[in-house]
Amino acid sequence: MVAAMACFIINDTLVKYVSQTAPAAELIFIRSAMASLMVLTVVVATSAKAQIREIGRGWVLVRAGLDAIATFLYLVSLFHLPIATATSIYSTLPLLITMLAALVIGDRVRATLWVATAVGFAGVLLIVQPRSTGLDFYAGVCFAATAIVALRDIVTRRVHHSVPSIVVTLSTTLMVTVLAGVLSLVEGWQTIAVRDLGMLAIAATSLACAYVLIVRSTRRGDLSVVAPFRYSALVFAVIVGYLVWGDVPNALAWCGVALLVGSGIYVLRASRTASTASPSLE
Repeated sequence: MVAAMACFIINDTLVKYVSQTAPAAELIFIRSAMASLMVLTVVVATSAKAQIREIGRGWVLVRAGLDAIATFLYLVSLFHLPIATATSIYSTLPLLITMLAALVIGDRVRATLWVATAVGFAGVLLIVQPRSTGLDFYAGVCFAATAIVALRDIVTRRVHHSVPSIVVTLSTTLMVTVLAGVLSLVEGWQTIAVRDLGMLAIAATSLACAYVLIVRSTRRGDLSVVAPFRYSALVFAVIVGYLVWGDVPNALAWCGVALLVGSGIYVLRASRTASTASPSLE
């Protein structure tokens, strides 16, 4: 999970940097197409090619569709938000998973967990610090993307264990490529510098690695154990935001980060305790 978060931040940083000179849909298409070719090469070179048809079937396809929409929304918000702010909003994912588990699956959630979730979202408000500007709109877009990712993670558990993680990854990258390609026809294309193409190639490599790692961590590991390590992305994002763009969170934002991380870890630990104490139903 930590390696996946590092790869995601590398990808986010490079794509955000290139977005200063290229249309959003075009650069997402190019990056995703590169990632798809890399993942496809791995699939063809391994035994996973025997199940390549699974990319367009059942829960694999549903997961890919959700991921494509979430990816596009998140990147659009990232282009207009400080990377640490976008990453902080994305870090509400464990809280949203808890809420969705209660609303969609019907899991029982104790009052203390609802309080902790509310505290976590209060922390996000301290980080975003809403104003009457476009920042609020893109913060909302980022939050919508995060909610869709939470639903995607729940759907991931529905994918049959016999489907290789790399095949699930290929389905996702192809879906993002198709969606970005369609939207790029509307937005228009322009010439991209060779240097920017190089950055997108590195971003695609990082993205492909991140996809494989995140799928393996959510499918093979105890979600309540691995999920807290998503917060490592906050550390990477703050460091990159300072080094590349000179962004430094203020005191209120640091308080918000503390509330968000603290409440998130509490929710995840409490959820794990509850799942251990209760019999599993399949």
